[in-house]
Amino acid sequence: MEREINPRQELLSNIRRRQRWDFAFAMMGLMSLLFALLTLLALIVDLAITGVPRIDFAFFMNFPSRFPAKAGIISAWVGSLCVMLTTAFCAIPLGIAAGVYLEEYAKKNWFSQLIELNIINLAGIPSITYGLMALGLFVYQFKLGQSILTAGLTLGLLVLPIIIVTTREAIRSVPNLIREASYAMGASKWQTIRHHILPYSTGGILTGVIISLSRAIGETAPLITIGALTFIAFLPTSPIVGHVPFVSFKWLMDPFTVMPIQMFNWLSRPQEEFHVNAAATGVVLLVMTLLMNAGAIYLRSRFRKKMKW
Repeated sequence: MEREINPRQELLSNIRRRQRWDFAFAMMGLMSLLFALLTLLALIVDLAITGVPRIDFAFFMNFPSRFPAKAGIISAWVGSLCVMLTTAFCAIPLGIAAGVYLEEYAKKNWFSQLIELNIINLAGIPSITYGLMALGLFVYQFKLGQSILTAGLTLGLLVLPIIIVTTREAIRSVPNLIREASYAMGASKWQTIRHHILPYSTGGILTGVIISLSRAIGETAPLITIGALTFIAFLPTSPIVGHVPFVSFKWLMDPFTVMPIQMFNWLSRPQEEFHVNAAATGVVLLVMTLLMNAGAIYLRSRFRKKMKW
């Protein structure tokens, strides 16, 4: 009788001990998460308390000034918008095409594995390295100068590995049954990718694209390396002109500044008023980033509801 009971009691005791360890580990993880969230919330609240009272219409429409009360961020947010548009046009088509090729067309051999390994490694390289590479390649070798195009290409290279990886993961999430059904109906490989694989993976791809752009909008080190201006009192050339073809791309070669660099410039000033301006700029940048991430969540949920299998 004891031989039957003792192993049972020992098993129950072992289970209770493991449950206690699981509970302790769960509580440690919860406390760590709460500590990180409270720290982040405290920083955001402090930034908002300092910067929100400074935000008004004039703050968005004024150029930087040596007078803190008259200083604004129009050149910074317009520059950020132009750089982000250039980054998106450079990185998104190339990143999605590369992800589709590597996942659907590339042969699974040592060469493709080497490419995949290098893409993953590129995603973890510090951003300053991309700035140094762009300085030697785009600024000095290609003679593009310290322009919006150089900044867009630099940030495009920075986010390209992220877009490739997220595109491949989104494509992998599509069940093979969809591919097999498409092939069974006589569709070619490209028709299957165009009409089935890409529509079903669009939500994941867009999520990765927006998250990568939300990272790029806050980058400072690579842009300082390629020579972004810390003080600029003019806007880029207008893309709309009054003569045929009514569109101009001269703005791509104009000098620029962005909001993180404008913040850096104001924080380097000794006056407290400039620090308030920097906090206000930080609030604007934070809201833009949160809106981009919220857009990614919305698009992902919408496409998941639309494309059900």
